[in-house]
Amino acid sequence: MPEAERHHAFTFRPAAGGGNGVPYGPAVMKTGGFHGGAAGAAEADLQASDMPAAGPTDRRQDRVVLGIALVVLAAMTFPLLNASVKFLTAFYPLLMIICIRYFTHMVYTSIAFFPRYGWRLFWPSRPVLQLARSLLLLGATACFFNAVTTLPLTTASTIAFTGPLLITALSVPLLGEKVGIQRWSAVAVGFLGAVIVVQPWAGGPQGDAGGPASYLAALSAFGSALCYAFYQIAGRKLAAHDPPETSICVTAVVAVIVTGIVGIFQIDWVPMVEWWHVLVFAATGLFGGFGHYFVTRALVYAPASVLSPFDYAQLLGATLLGYFIFGNFPDIYTWIGAAIIVASGMFITWREYRLSIARRQAAALAL
Repeated sequence: MPEAERHHAFTFRPAAGGGNGVPYGPAVMKTGGFHGGAAGAAEADLQASDMPAAGPTDRRQDRVVLGIALVVLAAMTFPLLNASVKFLTAFYPLLMIICIRYFTHMVYTSIAFFPRYGWRLFWPSRPVLQLARSLLLLGATACFFNAVTTLPLTTASTIAFTGPLLITALSVPLLGEKVGIQRWSAVAVGFLGAVIVVQPWAGGPQGDAGGPASYLAALSAFGSALCYAFYQIAGRKLAAHDPPETSICVTAVVAVIVTGIVGIFQIDWVPMVEWWHVLVFAATGLFGGFGHYFVTRALVYAPASVLSPFDYAQLLGATLLGYFIFGNFPDIYTWIGAAIIVASGMFITWREYRLSIARRQAAALAL
């Protein structure tokens, strides 16, 4: 699921670490060629002298492509994370899974980013907001993992994709944004799609258990979407203060501390049923930690309006994994509801993009 921070390519903005405004784009030309060393560098220089220099448009397009590639990577990793968790819930307590998922997340990201940042990696510039954001992601994780213990991956993921609709609704009181009738209508239609997925007329959504258990699982998936919406809004406020690497690592540290404290009293630690389950546990931190990092980094390279459609590829991954691993295939109501939710979310993204263009044009005319 994408961060909600909107970035516009090739503008001047505060640096991720909170420094002065910097140009928003690295040079595209590389040295060294395919041969490497001084000879490769000389060859690259000769080739560059015969070619026109890459302009701002070329660099912007390269960065957008990189942003899309990162979102696609995230859309591949999140279904793998969710499928791993759904598999593990058949053998281990949910709280144990969450604790190990964040512990391995912390280990992987610390190894990846500590050599570059040192202890600054764990020292956010706005610790209170970073703490709140981390707790929100932990809440979203716990709610969603609880949902997939009962619901098929596609059903839980579809309900969780009401998050963009909630962000639009919450941006009014929390960010002071103005939302017009078109976007409010899209929010209402999107929630209608969620009702279709839940199927209140048929005893609850498609799942491993019917009745109250399915309703509670659906409510848990919606709770995940709500927590994630607040998490993304907090991300908007933090984007200009802390680099993505700090946010990713601090999130894991906070989650490990919280789940560790709770785990002392609540977790019924279960030994590994099979030795290779250790690999599945280790994969949860890899998929979760770097999946969120890919999304956060992608939004540095491209605006959310460009990236958002690719994020819905998660539903395809959830459908394939749900079918081949767990034997679940979405029913017609899940397909209809998912189509409505995705269409509503994409309309809101398109509408916000059009409004941002209009605002920039108005600002340019006012100069």
